Amino acid sequence: MIRLGMFLLAWVALGAIAPRAWAENPADCRVAENLIEADFPLPHVVQALARKKLDVLVVGAGSSILPGPNGALTAYPARLQSALKEKLPGMAVTLATDVKLRRTAAEMVDSMPAAVAANRPALVVWQTGTVDAMLGIDSDDFSAALNKGVDIVHHAGADIILVNSQYSPRTDSMIALSAYLDDMRWVALQQEIPLLDRFAIMKLWTELGTFDFHSATNKLDIAERVHDCIGRLLADVVVEATKPAKPLPITDGR
Repeated sequence: MIRLGMFLLAWVALGAIAPRAWAENPADCRVAENLIEADFPLPHVVQALARKKLDVLVVGAGSSILPGPNGALTAYPARLQSALKEKLPGMAVTLATDVKLRRTAAEMVDSMPAAVAANRPALVVWQTGTVDAMLGIDSDDFSAALNKGVDIVHHAGADIILVNSQYSPRTDSMIALSAYLDDMRWVALQQEIPLLDRFAIMKLWTELGTFDFHSATNKLDIAERVHDCIGRLLADVVVEATKPAKPLPITDGR
C-alpha cells in the first residue's frame, strides 16, 4: 500500500497524461463548460473587484503543481491568475500558493490560518481529497477537516472554492475516490460554496477524446495544457459567481 501510494503521488505530481488531439484554440477546454457550476455567490470577491484588487490564495497538494523550471508558471494556479487578468481587465490580480506534496486535508487545515493571515486573500482555492483517499482517511474525519477549513477561511473574511481530485482511468481502480468526492460535494452544498468538479471534468474530457488519459506516456507539455484548462475553468467559476443573481421569472400565479 505504501509503495502504491508513493507511485500514485509521483504520478499526480508529474501529471502523467497525454492527449489524443489538441487544437491551439483553448476552446477545446470548454467542452466541459456545462459542468461549471457557480450557484453560490462570492461576496468578498465582489468587494475586492469593486476595489480593483483581487488577492487569491491556492491551498493544495501534489496535483496543484508541475515539475520543471517553469512548473510554477504552467501549473493551474498561475494559469488561473492569467485567466482572471484576461477576464477582468484593469483588475490587479495577485496569487499566492500554499502547495506541498502528500498533505491530507487535516494537514492543510493546520497550516491554513497562518497562510490566510500572511496573504489576506479575498478568495481561497482549496484543492484536496486525493491524499486522503490514498491513505484511507476516515470519511467523517475528512468531512470534519473540510468544514473546519471552510470555517477558517470564512472567519478570516474570505470566500472559498473547493477543487476535488483528478480523474485518471489508470488509477481509478486503485483509489476509492467516490466517498471523498461525495463528501466534498456535500460540504460545498451545506456551506453554500462553489466546487470545481475537476474529477467529472477530466472524466468527460477522456470520454469525448479531448485528452487520452489511458496513455502511459508522461508528457509534461500536455500536463501543462490540462492545467491551463483547469485554470481557465476556475476563472469561469470566479467570474460567474460574482455576477448578480438572475431574477426569478414572473408568473401569473397559475
